[in-house]
Amino acid sequence: MFTGIIEAVGTVTSVTAHSGGKRLSIDVGPMASEARPGASVCVSGVCLTVAGVRPPVLEFDVITETLNKSTLGGLAAGDNVNLERSLRAGDRIDGHFVQGHVDGTATVTRVVSTSEQYVIHLRTEPHLRPYIVPKGSVAVDGVSLTIAGVEGDVFSVALIPTTLRETTLQQLTAGDRVNVETDIIARTIVHQLSRIGSSDKGVSMEMLKEAGYA
Repeated sequence: MFTGIIEAVGTVTSVTAHSGGKRLSIDVGPMASEARPGASVCVSGVCLTVAGVRPPVLEFDVITETLNKSTLGGLAAGDNVNLERSLRAGDRIDGHFVQGHVDGTATVTRVVSTSEQYVIHLRTEPHLRPYIVPKGSVAVDGVSLTIAGVEGDVFSVALIPTTLRETTLQQLTAGDRVNVETDIIARTIVHQLSRIGSSDKGVSMEMLKEAGYA
């Protein structure tokens, strides 16, 4: 479990293909000193297990399914990635609950940068749209963000200077793909309401109360 508050930006040092996928070697800086094999690290939104430690480099084995369903399959030496270690009991939840299980990807349609705001517009994959709601939470490349607006299949997020400075999101341009994890609470509610709505009785206030939503 993670919070979407990025601790550091790492740099991919090498990508090695093997029979089950790829091994990513990432320079994580000082974070490597506390790492151990088997630990969980969120890499640009994807929960990976540390397979090797060679400070300041950590190694991760990424299976084919993860490579296909996220942007990790396109990483190359020199690319930057967002990093966050797993949440510890008692830590503050400054972002929102992030599992590191990417639901899909989105494509940047445009970036609006002015003296007053920095807004990124992203087009989601169709199956993600029910979970993208205004003012709801979303993790973009592992960064906890609030959805500023939704227009059709495009949603926008407004970034503060701290986020721009301490993550890779400032590097995004139109056409870039990002990993998206929708809010676990939104997914659960939509799933439960879909089950209720599929019954012969349809959705009523009484059913919402029974399900705990009203």
